[in-house]
Amino acid sequence: MATVWEIDFYSRPVLGDDGKKLWELLVCEAPLRNDRAPEALFREARYCPSSAVNSQWLGDALKKAMETSGQSPKVVRFFRRQMNNMIVKACTDIGLDAKLGRRTVALNAWFQDRLANVYPSEPGYQEATISSPSVQYQPPVPLALPDALQGQQWAFVTLEANAFDEMSEWEIDFGEGFPLSLAGLAGDRSVPGTIVFSPRAFPLAAWMSGLELSFLKYAPGRAPRLILETGSNDAWVLADAVGEATQAEAERFEAAKQAANGVHFLAVQSDPNSESFAGFWLLQELNLS
Repeated sequence: MATVWEIDFYSRPVLGDDGKKLWELLVCEAPLRNDRAPEALFREARYCPSSAVNSQWLGDALKKAMETSGQSPKVVRFFRRQMNNMIVKACTDIGLDAKLGRRTVALNAWFQDRLANVYPSEPGYQEATISSPSVQYQPPVPLALPDALQGQQWAFVTLEANAFDEMSEWEIDFGEGFPLSLAGLAGDRSVPGTIVFSPRAFPLAAWMSGLELSFLKYAPGRAPRLILETGSNDAWVLADAVGEATQAEAERFEAAKQAANGVHFLAVQSDPNSESFAGFWLLQELNLS
């Protein structure tokens, strides 16, 4: 399986010797499978003085990370929109494919740990302000799925967290997972999900695999529906929640997702009797603000 990196390059609540905020590059290997132990993933942190912040420094640092890790990532994911131009240029200059999106589960867990346990111990630490305009997203206008990829049926389901221990053995054409320990979930925790059934399951899953899936959410209102958010700020109407019973199920799904630290899953199958998956993605709705 190809290597994917999740990176962040931004200022930190730590002052350097010049009295200005230090910047930092975080490079974290994405687990891609649920059976990858977080401690086995490549991670590297490197501070950068504010006077040196540019695409050249970033590109050089990424090349050093590739030399250290022995990895050449197929994709470099990042979530800060303001850094798009610099990160894309740095990656392009050294032959890497950079993608702006919100699927940075391993990076987010590591960054939260550094906010709590690393930066406060630095000599130049200043009280961290978590909210940042660089990652605030405006609610996107959901688009309809292409006609040829509409699912015929869908259902809310639930699995115990320990059921994912065998996910690497499941027959899955397209998909991605991550260790549930990254989200702090115990084996007996219920993980909610949605299964879409379609006779065109394979092309639907293939199409989804190119979208940088972020998370599912239930959007109530005059037209209740299940929304699939993707990429940096895109959304798709996965299904309409028609009827009170379906809307009640959708509300239970959303409540269960929040209780599971935002973790949930999306599966695509040809029919309810299928024993394989055209697509299966573990997802987590992250608080990136």
